Amino acid sequence: MQRKKYYYLIKVQFLGFRYSGWQKQPGQKTIEGMLLKTLKFILPDRKYKILGAGRTDAKVSALDAAFELFLEEEPISNHEEFLTLFNRNLPPDIRILSIDRAEGKFNIIQHSKSKEYVYLFSYGQKNHPFSAPYLANIIDDLDIELMQRGAKLFEGTHNFISYTARPQGNIKSVRTITSCKLIVNEILKANFFPEISYALHVEGAGFMRYQVRMIMGALIQLGKGELFLENIEASLKENNNVKISFVAPGSGLLLNNLEFNPS
Repeated sequence: MQRKKYYYLIKVQFLGFRYSGWQKQPGQKTIEGMLLKTLKFILPDRKYKILGAGRTDAKVSALDAAFELFLEEEPISNHEEFLTLFNRNLPPDIRILSIDRAEGKFNIIQHSKSKEYVYLFSYGQKNHPFSAPYLANIIDDLDIELMQRGAKLFEGTHNFISYTARPQGNIKSVRTITSCKLIVNEILKANFFPEISYALHVEGAGFMRYQVRMIMGALIQLGKGELFLENIEASLKENNNVKISFVAPGSGLLLNNLEFNPS
């Protein structure tokens, strides 16, 4: 007899600085691993599994991430009580925001509509050490105005094969970025942050591994005078041989917004 299954969409925030990314890995502390460990404690003797909306790299954070919980036999009777119990038993750098019942045909990966990543950084002077989990710190001077012009070049549909690590033969490298802009950081504030910091906002339906970090890396090289606008334009064309060598640190990146199509 087939057991009845129940499906839930759970929104979550986390500070990724002390984690080796989302995906569970042997011998590593990960966000998925911590969620599963907590579920094992609060759902004893229950059968379940989870599926994340995507994988984040080591040290990457999220203000609006999500995962799907598949639960067998019995539904969650009280969502608010479950959310409170979940948060009480999670470490302080992971927080459940909401839990909603999902339809069985909902797929958290296939129904992903849009993701917005934000890369936070400052430049020109050494930051307060407490800023390290949130801001990438570029000691060199940067031409922010030139970087802002460069960011707009990434908008539209391009071949981003130069902006991923170890691409495989069947990788889908033609992607569409609906918005890419570099502005003053208004996302996070702290009294130990530098007076001015910056945020690269990148929005699209999906991204390859390291894609946003390598876009940020290219913009940093552009701002330092190591690349030119023509190099970035060339790197987005078919059959280009431009090599983007700098992957920006993971600790500046966060998933800021996640939207889904209706199932």
